[in-house]
Amino acid sequence: MTENKENKPLNLEVQLDEITALGQYVNMMVVQHSPTEFVLDFIFVPPGQPRARVRSRIILAPEHARSLLKVLTENIGLFEKRFGEIKLPEHPGGLPTPHLVQ
Repeated sequence: MTENKENKPLNLEVQLDEITALGQYVNMMVVQHSPTEFVLDFIFVPPGQPRARVRSRIILAPEHARSLLKVLTENIGLFEKRFGEIKLPEHPGGLPTPHLVQ
């Protein structure tokens, strides 16, 4: 549930078709930004291959990017309380490092 400008609960029906529900596996992300938007490219890098493919591009307003950071931080905290700390592998051989392109 979300809230509208008067902070009243807003009932919103979110629809998810079968293809979208399958999701996309990605193991790398590139972030770009301008004064008015953030662009998140979610990429799949096959092991040992010289090419990668963008699976999805999400374009956000800066306010939505900040909200995404907040909700991810909260949910990672909840996840780690339940399942333990998420440890990042060291590159090379692990996950590609996310990139920020300015």
